[in-house]
Parts: sequence; structure tokens; C-alpha cells
Amino acid sequence: MDKVFIEGLEIDALIGIYDWERRIRQTLVFDLEMGFDNRRPAETDDIADTLNYKAVSKRLQDYVRGSDFGLVETLAERCARIVLDEFDVQWLRLKLSKPGAVRGARAVGVVIERTRAP
Repeated sequence: MDKVFIEGLEIDALIGIYDWERRIRQTLVFDLEMGFDNRRPAETDDIADTLNYKAVSKRLQDYVRGSDFGLVETLAERCARIVLDEFDVQWLRLKLSKPGAVRGARAVGVVIERTRAP
């Protein structure tokens, strides 16, 4: 399976369960691997045939900036659904990191893998 990836996509969001987290925006970091057949775009050399990672990034930025979840698990799941439902992606691995959330750790977060429903 071919994969298109987006690495280190930083998006500011309102996220967290503690009172202090509800008053600030925090930078989240997204890494995505998306299963996509790259043979057609390689053949045509036409961006219209690709999985446009700029469009995926923009869609996630718009969604995350407007979101208001307590848990990164919920946000990761919703973002995965957007990518699978709105883009021609068959499989997705999404890593959502929350830097600075735990003292002594560079980041914490979740990694999920999902496939498009048949």
C-alpha cells in the first residue's frame, strides 16, 4: 500500500480536562500516514489525481481550531473520521501529540489506526 504522509502539523486548540487548560490554547502536533494508491497520479502527473496533503492539512486545521474537546482521544477519532470520510483514503494512522502536558516528557498523546468502512 502506498502512503502519503503529513508530519509535524502543528495546530493550536482548546483541549484538556483541567480548568487551566480550558482557559488557554495549546499547540497539538499531528503526524498522519494515509493509504492511497499513487499509481494514477504518478502516471498522469496531475495534482487532481493525488491525495492533496495541503487540502487535508487545511481541513484538519480548520476543524481542530474550532473544536473544544476534553480528551485527545476524542479529537483524534474525529480527525480520523474526517480524513477517511472526506478524502479518498482507505487506511489511516494518526498520531496526535500534546507537547508539555506531562513534566519530564517531551509529549504525550495517542496513535490510532483506522480503515474506511466498507
